[in-house]
Amino acid sequence: MDIHIVLYFTAASILLTLAPGPDILFVAAQSVSNGRKAGIATALGLCTGVLAHTFAAAAGISALLYNSALLFQLVKYAGAAYLLYLAWQALKEGAGELSLERVPRQSAGALYRRGILMNMLNPKVSLFFLALLPQFVTPDGSHPALQMMVLGVIFMVQAIVVFSLVSLGAGFVGSKLRARTGTIRWINRAKALLYAVIGLRLMFAQK
Repeated sequence: MDIHIVLYFTAASILLTLAPGPDILFVAAQSVSNGRKAGIATALGLCTGVLAHTFAAAAGISALLYNSALLFQLVKYAGAAYLLYLAWQALKEGAGELSLERVPRQSAGALYRRGILMNMLNPKVSLFFLALLPQFVTPDGSHPALQMMVLGVIFMVQAIVVFSLVSLGAGFVGSKLRARTGTIRWINRAKALLYAVIGLRLMFAQK
């Protein structure tokens, strides 16, 4: 694979990852409410989902999803329902006054799995990779599917770096906010609103 293509793809991937979207907002929300380690664990889950979407694009499964309106709708509504469930959970966490010591903490494993689920249940991510990766595959090169997998790994690595930096920044801001009395409730309510908005956007999204 040409080094120039790799560089162009990496630059494009970084810009796409930094663009405001569900994933980066999800990571930031987790970091603000639960700290940078929670954000990084969530980011690792989201980025693990990238590998699955890359494999789906390389294997042609994403094309099947694109051509099947029923399958697209089923995955889309499952993802929206999951996000609305997370919004409800965050709203419960924000009910009443909580001290910093009593804030519910989730394990890194639970947050990692949450990131994977959110990524996997968004059919638009599959279609995104189906549209993006072939643009950087060398037509006269060997093993196009392998090229797509390599590009997917590159995308995942840069996403981990970007999301980790976002987690550090958002976690620092969150630590300052959580130290103030009464802010934890509002942080969780804001997180619930964010999840609900992302879920509803996914529910009413078109291909």
